[in-house]
Amino acid sequence: MQDYSDIDKKQDMSVLHSMGYAQELERRMSQFSNFAVSFSIICILSGGINSLAQATAGAGGAAIGIGWPLGCFISFVFAVAMAQISSAYPTAGGLYHWGSILGNRFTGWLTAWFNLLGLVTVLGAINIGTYYFFMGSFGTPYFGLADTIGTRIGFLVIITGAQALVNHMGIGLTAKLTDFSGYLIFATAILLALVCLTAADSYDIARLFTFSNYSGEAGGNVWPETSGTWVFLLGLLLPIYTITGYDASAHTSEETVKAAHSVPRGMVSSVLWSALFGYIMLCSFVLMIPNMDEAAKQGWNVFFWAMDAQVHPVIKDILYLAIFVSQWLCGLATVTSVSRMIFAFSRDGGLPASKALAKVSPTYRTPVAAIWTGSILSVLFVWGSSLVSIGETPVYTIVVSCTVIFLFFSFAIPITLGLFAWGTSKWDKMGPWNLGESMFKLFAVLSIAAMVLIFILGVQPPNDWALYITVGFLVLTALIWFGLERRRFRGPPIGDEVARRQAEIAAAEKAVGQI
Repeated sequence: MQDYSDIDKKQDMSVLHSMGYAQELERRMSQFSNFAVSFSIICILSGGINSLAQATAGAGGAAIGIGWPLGCFISFVFAVAMAQISSAYPTAGGLYHWGSILGNRFTGWLTAWFNLLGLVTVLGAINIGTYYFFMGSFGTPYFGLADTIGTRIGFLVIITGAQALVNHMGIGLTAKLTDFSGYLIFATAILLALVCLTAADSYDIARLFTFSNYSGEAGGNVWPETSGTWVFLLGLLLPIYTITGYDASAHTSEETVKAAHSVPRGMVSSVLWSALFGYIMLCSFVLMIPNMDEAAKQGWNVFFWAMDAQVHPVIKDILYLAIFVSQWLCGLATVTSVSRMIFAFSRDGGLPASKALAKVSPTYRTPVAAIWTGSILSVLFVWGSSLVSIGETPVYTIVVSCTVIFLFFSFAIPITLGLFAWGTSKWDKMGPWNLGESMFKLFAVLSIAAMVLIFILGVQPPNDWALYITVGFLVLTALIWFGLERRRFRGPPIGDEVARRQAEIAAAEKAVGQI
């Protein structure tokens, strides 16, 4: 890259060395690429469409017109607080490292497990969402495919395998595809908005600010029958769950040029642009809906129902193809994020078979074992959880609700630690992206309050079993830590250990041709 000088390169490596890590991964990601990997995982064309019924079958138009900006602001406060920390500690698997530096071995280990569990299962959720979108757009209408576990898992094996293979072949190819994904999402969201506005029978702007209560049968039982206020709050899960994954900018820090500058900008800008374009797209869709009451009755099928009713078949299929490709690229970027988290945690001995999982291919400069392990685990998660239901709710949907909670927990832990560590010996040096103490602490407090809200909303019916699973996981985590990991796990290099890593760093970088 022309604007990446030898001085910049040495500075990036110097920052990494100061934290006790070698430059094993290849720095091929520009600032835009770092933004694009988070923007691709957020992918408003994935969560914004596949989970649309949480709004239309909840509080109706107001769930988008008012609820979307509110939910996006909740994600924004996390992103801003995390950006501050990422500028000071730009490493792969950043959250785990932040949790250790700003807290201790336990908080780092806990952050890693929360983040890893969230990432693996979110990858499964993204790809199963892609499967259902494919079935609704092409699979059933054109190929006559039926939704069976065999079809579902076969589809996941194919698309997840392709995502893993691209990641295997190097960050250069992955970055080019995620760059393309960024442009594709922008273009498709605008095109979809224009098509919706053109196809609308009229422009009832008031619909976007009209509160309804479609809980229960009126909304296809997407939400159990409840009060209008509560169903509006539940609808905030649409933007909150869609606008996540921006931690990918931190996970790819060691592959990003000028990381201390680029990573925080990539993280925050991915949230802001996703919020803006998602709002334009979804408001346009709501305005196109011929009848809100009928739309609510469609439940999870609302997107296809409205598109079939209002949009020309050829234009509709072109949009579907662009959305499908965007969703596949969303999964591709998520594989990148998952694998870097596995690599970073294994680099410090945090997982079984850590030596293999932390190994970087000298040819491709990628953590190959980590890439395929994360991908396989995501498919196994979907397969196993699809076989069991609790009452009428599949375990899969309950566990996804839990793991999104876990993902936000992994955001909240280092942010909370940073609130108390600012200015102490644990965090006495800020990065070039600096909010200042007062502003950071404001966003940290807002993040903690947002985490409480997300937890409360995430364990409501029909996912009320998520509370028991979350508590059970916390108990299991405590048993594993006190029974095994407290004595075994050393954590990332801190203090004198950083100095002892210098010989290992030189050897590792020489092995991949870095020096």
